Amino acid sequence: MKLILLVCLCAVGALGQEDYDDYGTDGNKEAKEVVDPRGHRPVSRGRETYSPGPAPLLPISGGGRYRGRPTAAPVGKAVQEKEEHPDSGGCNHMSEKMGLLCPTGCELKKTILKQERNVKQTVEQLKKSVEDLTQSSNSIHGYIQDMTVEITERQRVSEGNGLLASQYTDSLETQHAYIKETVDITFPQNIKILQGVLEKIREKIQRLEKAVTLQRAKCQTPCKVTCPIPVVSGKECEDIYRKGGQDSQMYMIRPDPLGTPYKVFCDQTTQNGGWVLIQNRMDGSVDFGRRWDDYRRGFGNIAFDVGKGHCQTPGEYWLGNDHISQLTKMGPTELLVEMEDWSGSKVHAQYEQFTVQGEASNYVLAVGRYTGTAGNTFMEGATELFGENRTMTIHNGMMFSTYDRDNDKWIPGDPSKQCSREDGGGWWYNRCHSCNPNGRYYWGGAYTKHMAKHGTDDGMVWMNWKGSWYSLKTMSMKIRPYFKD
Repeated sequence: MKLILLVCLCAVGALGQEDYDDYGTDGNKEAKEVVDPRGHRPVSRGRETYSPGPAPLLPISGGGRYRGRPTAAPVGKAVQEKEEHPDSGGCNHMSEKMGLLCPTGCELKKTILKQERNVKQTVEQLKKSVEDLTQSSNSIHGYIQDMTVEITERQRVSEGNGLLASQYTDSLETQHAYIKETVDITFPQNIKILQGVLEKIREKIQRLEKAVTLQRAKCQTPCKVTCPIPVVSGKECEDIYRKGGQDSQMYMIRPDPLGTPYKVFCDQTTQNGGWVLIQNRMDGSVDFGRRWDDYRRGFGNIAFDVGKGHCQTPGEYWLGNDHISQLTKMGPTELLVEMEDWSGSKVHAQYEQFTVQGEASNYVLAVGRYTGTAGNTFMEGATELFGENRTMTIHNGMMFSTYDRDNDKWIPGDPSKQCSREDGGGWWYNRCHSCNPNGRYYWGGAYTKHMAKHGTDDGMVWMNWKGSWYSLKTMSMKIRPYFKD
């Protein structure tokens, strides 16, 4: 009987499960009411109550008839639903005494529904974490891209710097090789050359010191003429020549009968003689950078004896502007300028007219009718120049200037613009010169602006022959009365 009852209960449970998932076939009709799979069981765990009813019919032995009365449903009490236990682990039997059923589909669905709440929360958290991680990943990706671009740019710059450093290295090596060659080879050669020049300068200084010592010894006593002056004299050297004084030497002349006689050197051999030497340069022994009064009176050594008993060798001197002006005013006068370079070549410039005015007009110069081989610097200026640059080097018509009496044409009144101060001597400067007979004396001829005191061509130059940067070895100026043939 117990076995039959258990089978019936399982069948009833199975039918109840078919109604749980059964929906109407008509799509427009409402679905059947969902029945709790446990609704066919009592809710409480108490025993079920049955009302008395007819007993089941039981076969009666011998007669084949049944006895008893039919079973009636419980009356008076509603069937209570069995309380659901969340942790029961599966579906219950209709009878609590029967215990728990084995796991079935209803158990799995409930378990899944129960766990779904927790899983959804976890999934939402994971979604948020995934979104945060995605944003972080995007940021990191962008940062990595920026870093990649930066690294690429740095590599490009590094490669460029490497190339530039290589070029600098090559240039540095080239310069190092040049410096090494210069230090090892060029400098020693230049030092040797400078040592040779220094030795020559030392020798020259020694000669000058010796000459100074001799001059000081001679100047301790009043100067005396050590050679006799010829008895013959005259107004000038032409007059002396006519009187028989035909040897070139020092004479006494008196242009003005009421004036004081003075010494001059007469050249009685060149072009038939009669020349008064008014200027002579030969060895640089006399300083021509003098003041106005010195050029007015005259300075230097007229002549000296070389052992023949007469003063037949002219010295370096300037006769004096007063004497020169006096001689040119006596009548028509011609000028002869002779010069020699350091190789022995000689040229001359001759003017048939030569006049120097008095001190009241600052000794204005006038020349005319040039002949010769040196070039007409007095009247034409430097022929290597053109236009105004050339005309500003003409000396004809200029006043005489010294470093303390500026009469040139180079910004008069400006003490920093004085030809005489820059060019080394007194002369008839314009702006400034094409010849400079009274300039500084340079041994050897060629000189540079670095050797010049003011960086200008201050040597003893005649530009139309040797240019500005060649200082001549000798130069002399001679005058005599002019007579037409």
